Amino acid sequence: RSILPVLIYRSGLVSLIPVSLTFIGRELRMESFAFSKTEPDLNGSAREIAKAIWNIVFKFRRKLESDSNCDSRCLSCQANHLSKVMNSVISGEPVTFVLPAFPGKSPNLSKVLGPLPDMAERLALSFLEQLCAEIEAVYEPGARIIVCSDGRVFSDVVGMRETDVTAYQSELETMIGELGLTKISTFNLDELCADKNFCQVRRELMNEFGVSEASLREKVSSDDEARRMYLGITRFLVEDASFPGQTVSRTAIQKQSKIKALEVIRRSNAWSELIADRFPGAVRLSIHPQVCGSRKIGIRLVGAESWMTPWHGVAVRMQDSFILLKKYEAEALGAQLVRTESGRPSHYELSPGGAQ
Repeated sequence: RSILPVLIYRSGLVSLIPVSLTFIGRELRMESFAFSKTEPDLNGSAREIAKAIWNIVFKFRRKLESDSNCDSRCLSCQANHLSKVMNSVISGEPVTFVLPAFPGKSPNLSKVLGPLPDMAERLALSFLEQLCAEIEAVYEPGARIIVCSDGRVFSDVVGMRETDVTAYQSELETMIGELGLTKISTFNLDELCADKNFCQVRRELMNEFGVSEASLREKVSSDDEARRMYLGITRFLVEDASFPGQTVSRTAIQKQSKIKALEVIRRSNAWSELIADRFPGAVRLSIHPQVCGSRKIGIRLVGAESWMTPWHGVAVRMQDSFILLKKYEAEALGAQLVRTESGRPSHYELSPGGAQ
């Protein structure tokens, strides 16, 4: 008879516990004295901790009106994501989320304040950090969010200048540092492009992860979710091209935007596949509303608008909270521009009587 420490896997954790080993004839009997105190003390099990994290994320979920009854208990939604959360909890590691977003400002200056991040991005990044803090309150290792800035992926299609994308990405990282956001990091196509040959790296992206335009057209014609995305991207492109002073007809803009929308989606899907390959254990977030059971979790960044994002609008303070509007909408309401100490445009403020 001897007493030895043995590694035991129980309730999703590995524990070092003392056991009694006794040989009776050829039979080996093992009896444990007590389980280690390293077992989870939050909600009793790794699954319950994972569900607590899941519930926090779902508070901020963006979903379609047709899925209004879908909530965090939905098994279809859990199927694609909960296991990844559980894997992180079991290993005692932070839950990793990836968010393809923050591409760069719209080139239409009637919608945004300029090419650089402003208060709208500050609010969105601060929200993401707060989301991680809420998760840390129920799970000590917490969470981290990798912002996969995708502007470089399709900048040449949507009319964003490469220099503006570079400046936006650089300022975004500066903003994360200035705000002291320790849970947020960035990843972009530039990291795969040491010589700054952006055209070449985009070609390599599409060669490895892209699908043909024909197959995408077929999917758009047969899949409601793909068609919804196509129509949404087309609308964005029409808006971005309809700036004051442009001379192209509305009909021509719409025709061009339909063609460009397919390429934007092709590029975005290839970027998503690259991200999945690079961060296989991460939970995938999206700034767009998602259908029930999607591989992505739609999440809002500022306010509860379905489509508005910091790079397609401006932040408007209304009393004690912010909303996102297009620049011309804010000005039409009588909102006043607010600048930073250095003189850069930051956001708008709308007095209580300004919307009358």
